[in-house]
Amino acid sequence: MPDNYLSKKLSIKEWSVEDRPREKMLTKGIGALGDAEILAILIGSGTKNESAVEVAKRILHSCNNSLSELGRQSIKDLCKVKGIGQARAITIASALELGRRRAVAEPVNRKQISSSSDVVDLFQPRLADIPNEEFWILLLNRSNKIIEKHKISQGGVSGTITDIRIIMKYALDSLASGIIAVHNHPSGNKLPSDADKNITRKIKDAAAIFDIHLLDHIIITEGECFSFTDEGLL
Repeated sequence: MPDNYLSKKLSIKEWSVEDRPREKMLTKGIGALGDAEILAILIGSGTKNESAVEVAKRILHSCNNSLSELGRQSIKDLCKVKGIGQARAITIASALELGRRRAVAEPVNRKQISSSSDVVDLFQPRLADIPNEEFWILLLNRSNKIIEKHKISQGGVSGTITDIRIIMKYALDSLASGIIAVHNHPSGNKLPSDADKNITRKIKDAAAIFDIHLLDHIIITEGECFSFTDEGLL
């Protein structure tokens, strides 16, 4: 038997049925799949010399096998991996974004916000691994139950502009009794800047005019997060 036959890589179609990602998912459930196998399903097919799973493994390896780091990759970054064109990069980025949105949407049905950790659980999956700052608000009723959440602004790596009037419009329209402000620091530094402290004071003062309380302002990072209320700054 020729040596080149023995060294030839098998395509996914030549694998055992139970080892193919799609078939494995159908027979064993998606929980049985590894990260590379799920990513391979998104990719769809491999290259001339590699299966989709092998391409997926290279993508993960380029991100230190970290899904959080993968979530920070731009379309341009993903396209640097051999075998990943713009269409596949868009598919991967879209799946990651959908996961973030699901993480934010599901906990909105929680009965009550009782601590800063509840807010961190809600927003960390959405904001921790994105490369730019976003500013959000949670609007609460008198029982601290969530009425609505809104993204107020989106900026660059080092900051975003927040319009107090937009925040107050949302709060008044929903007849909110409380506001929790949330934004992320892509740098990973959880400590508030002078600008963060300034916008917190402005929101608090504006809300007080309408007997609405700013309950907290939370800074999200991939690691530890910062609560103005927990730190005695509100």
